[in-house]
Amino acid sequence: MLLGTPDEVEGSAKKLTHMKVFVDRLFPGRWDELRAVSTKELKATKVMGMEIDEASAKIRTGPPADDELPIRAGVLPLRTVIGAPEPCPRLQQGIARPGCLNAFKLG
Repeated sequence: MLLGTPDEVEGSAKKLTHMKVFVDRLFPGRWDELRAVSTKELKATKVMGMEIDEASAKIRTGPPADDELPIRAGVLPLRTVIGAPEPCPRLQQGIARPGCLNAFKLG
């Protein structure tokens, strides 16, 4: 959980910078491979930023330590997986998968 006060990023140049940083953090180099954001798209997009005042996470390894309750207990593992890319059905023929995806082990 992250706590802070969100603020709207204002100004076209600042919004573009924040969007680029966000995209490139997830997929390094991808921003430069994308078409430019149109003025209409930029006006219709709200970008928010937040300085994190406080953060917390509950982290545990191994099984639960509560032996007193007569209930089923255990671990439900969760994971995030990047799957194989699925091209848009309207994609023009001959457009190769972007290089920024090469860093991932994709199907």
